[in-house]
Amino acid sequence: MAVLHTEMKNGILLRVADLLESSAGEILKANRADMKEAGKAGLQGAILERLTLTEERITGIAEGLRQVVQLEDPIGEIEMMKKRPNGLLIGKKRVPLGVVGVIYESRPNVTADVAGLCIKTGNVCVLRGGKEAHQSNKAIVNVFHKALDESGMDPHMVQLVGDTTRESALAMMKLDTYLDILIPRGGAGLIRAVVENSTVPVIETGVGNCHVYVDEDADPEKAISIVYNAKTHRPGVCNAAESLLVHQKVAEKLLPLIGKELMKGGVEIRGDASTCRIIPEAVSATEEDWSTEYLDLVISSKVVDSVEAAVDHINKYGTGHSEAIVTENYTHAQYFLDRVDAAAVYINASTRFTDGFEFGYGAEIGISTQKLHARGPMGLRELTTYKYVIYGSGQIR
Repeated sequence: MAVLHTEMKNGILLRVADLLESSAGEILKANRADMKEAGKAGLQGAILERLTLTEERITGIAEGLRQVVQLEDPIGEIEMMKKRPNGLLIGKKRVPLGVVGVIYESRPNVTADVAGLCIKTGNVCVLRGGKEAHQSNKAIVNVFHKALDESGMDPHMVQLVGDTTRESALAMMKLDTYLDILIPRGGAGLIRAVVENSTVPVIETGVGNCHVYVDEDADPEKAISIVYNAKTHRPGVCNAAESLLVHQKVAEKLLPLIGKELMKGGVEIRGDASTCRIIPEAVSATEEDWSTEYLDLVISSKVVDSVEAAVDHINKYGTGHSEAIVTENYTHAQYFLDRVDAAAVYINASTRFTDGFEFGYGAEIGISTQKLHARGPMGLRELTTYKYVIYGSGQIR
């Protein structure tokens, strides 16, 4: 896999994209079976929303793969080449990570995103999805197997673990002899379990207690639109806003307008004393609310007295994912940009843009909230490492 030419890898991905669209009926049938079982198991809300596939979503997955094809292949790139006084030429070459393991929940699109990015970067992937999406995942992996087989490649370059028990996940965390990296995608419980139990190097992804701060110099229309979109567009995803901060100078005017829109969208508001006074329908927030990733139509809300207080609150309770400020004040915007510690920081835009497709990566293997190796949406380059290559002419030391 590591030495496949770019043209071959792109050809496989284009074939997968076509097959996904032509096989949409089979994939949707498998997804309906998963949805039926999920309903029997009592799953609801955000989990069901993440599990659901539609023709439009399958088309989006295929389009994501086509975008990956258009991106430059990082494999083989020479990042540096220098000549030493002894005549040695020392270079740094971009190479695949190797065997990438991913443990994930609910979202069948992750199956295609991860497999596609791994093929483009010459990695083999071992996928362990949740039982709630197993039939959907299997249908998607079958498409990859067909495309690989048609191209004369080993279908097992993309592998799906058939055992969806907790024991299989724990076993996978100990496969340091076989896996080069392990990436968890799911809720806080899954990510914590992988970090605490894995002997394979782990990249943390996903938990998103994302904030929108409405500054004293915010444009009201932008504020209402951004907060509403960040919260309600897809509440069950990690880049949805979970917390709202509003400057006290505009709270009396703006909070009722923002609250009205949110409540029209079915959002429950859990606020501090000031929020509850301004929005009577709000319920009192607890300390736990400030750090909760709801993944649902719920938002915490607090009135703050400065941009400094907003930044302090975010850095205390945030998860390092995506944070936004709405303001027309350049100084406040730069203060927020410089001091908020997160993978993605927005000025006058919704946090919902933090994903591989919107960042131009075509797809993503996850959104890293850590700082080593990868941070933010993980595209092609984040699935690579490097080796030093040294050209000599008989030098000895």
